Amino acid sequence: MSENSTSERSGTDGRGGARPWGAGTATAVGSMPGGDAREAVRTVTGSLENFPHLPELPARGPGADMIGRTCGLLVELYAHVEPSGWRISDRPGRDTRRARAWLGEDLDALEEFTQGYEGPLKVSAVGPWTLAAALELRGGEAAVSDRGACRDLTASLAEGVRGHLADLRRRVPGARPVLQLDEPSLTAVLQGRVKSASGYRTHPAVDRADVEAALRAVVDAADGVPVVVHSCAPAVPFALLRRAGAAGISFDFSLLTEREEEAIGETVEGGIALFAGVVPGVDGRLSDPAGSVMGVRTLWRRLGLTPGTLAESVVVTPSCGLAGASPAYARSVLAHCVRAATSLADNPE
Repeated sequence: MSENSTSERSGTDGRGGARPWGAGTATAVGSMPGGDAREAVRTVTGSLENFPHLPELPARGPGADMIGRTCGLLVELYAHVEPSGWRISDRPGRDTRRARAWLGEDLDALEEFTQGYEGPLKVSAVGPWTLAAALELRGGEAAVSDRGACRDLTASLAEGVRGHLADLRRRVPGARPVLQLDEPSLTAVLQGRVKSASGYRTHPAVDRADVEAALRAVVDAADGVPVVVHSCAPAVPFALLRRAGAAGISFDFSLLTEREEEAIGETVEGGIALFAGVVPGVDGRLSDPAGSVMGVRTLWRRLGLTPGTLAESVVVTPSCGLAGASPAYARSVLAHCVRAATSLADNPE
């Protein structure tokens, strides 16, 4: 990857700082197929020269999945694998060590392929509410059922995120870090749809103020690094994420409904970037790049937003992670996203 491969900075993030990515940029969500860290990083850095990210490779097994990787980041809080999923432990064990080893291997590969790189570089962690919905307490219920456990989990995650970003800066000194918080279960937490251990009931909805406060605590721990919150679920809470301090919101564009349009307009006008997932994440036929972003252009016109701000406000991505895709399709998707982002910049109307 060449030096200064990113385009000139453009726009500001949701907290008033300069966005580290430029207009007409593409990136990916996180996961990639296969289990070879060097090959995955080589593909990502070679295809997404202006906005690469640290890939996740869940095909390697527990500890390489997004929950396991984030459990390995936690500070003074540990987890192990049960048949039902990840569960809180009293001390670090084999599963925690494996998660940390996988992450170290991934970061080694990233460091190797970003020598001399200067520009935005994205790493991910599971957000506090998806983690609370997935991580079990010692009795088997989800942590989201216990308010005190949620507070402890948020504090541990905040410290882990701080350390993760510091490690990235040491390894890639020219990087302008971006943190992605993966929150696919956020809507379920807000709507009281997280199932109990028995499966016969659901845990009560968490108060929106508590949800916002926990997200803000993790955003604040990033210490000025722009935070993008990703959810590939329907009914993304755009206004809540904006209030929590997100610099960008990443979502599956195909799941939008008219109900979200006003919130999207307010999000853009508030200086928050949209990471629009417009390219399918599983194998299929790809349209032409301009066709992939036609819906974004149409939405922009319908909302009465200035066409000139389109390429500055939208980052083009796949609809979700690419772990379920074939390696050849994953490579094609990354290249397709780059061409689609260029199309937005060249022809915003």
